[in-house]
Amino acid sequence: MRLNLTLTPSTEPVPYDHLHQLTGALHKWIGPDNNLHDGLSLYSFGWLKRSTGTKDGLLFPKGADWRVSFYQSEAAKACMDGMLTDPTVAYGMRVAEAKEQRAPSFSAPHTFKVDSPVLARQTREDGSRAHLTWDDPDADAALTRTLRTKLSASGIDVDPSAVHVQFDRSYAHPKTKLVRIKQTQHRASMCPVIIDGPPEALRFAWLVGIGDLTGSGFGALQ
Repeated sequence: MRLNLTLTPSTEPVPYDHLHQLTGALHKWIGPDNNLHDGLSLYSFGWLKRSTGTKDGLLFPKGADWRVSFYQSEAAKACMDGMLTDPTVAYGMRVAEAKEQRAPSFSAPHTFKVDSPVLARQTREDGSRAHLTWDDPDADAALTRTLRTKLSASGIDVDPSAVHVQFDRSYAHPKTKLVRIKQTQHRASMCPVIIDGPPEALRFAWLVGIGDLTGSGFGALQ
């Protein structure tokens, strides 16, 4: 299930590196007993929309739009219940409205626009991780591997080997963004992705996102 949230205006500048605050709001709403923090992220969230950039940070004078998606319906319900109890997000913003959206049907292959930068990573021999951007052919294998792992973990009746992901390199305006989560910087790509596979797998990807750290604000799909 996807939740399309409308937030009230911010009352102070929002730092550019605020993603961990959004993650914190989600975990607050779902509750301390949730298994989302340490487990494989079967959820995703996009970036706040309708901002105005300044030297002091982002401003949301007319409020913000925020998309949050969960594969597990019980997590979505817990999130909704948490919002009713405490609708605060951060920087003076609160949830003013929440609308549920069911996963639509997709035919494969389908090109998805992204709602947040896609993070593709590959483990090196020394154990460190290389960040792979949209123009690196190895990025496709990394994205495919991550989605297949999540499919296997979900228990959904889909053959993971039938699913393939790649960046849409015909897109005219791909970008990379250096995104900081607390003290760690990640190089991610603002570029659509093409997903091929069974319809159930495409709906699953629409909810859980693509690539690494979808639970921290990367790889959400529109």
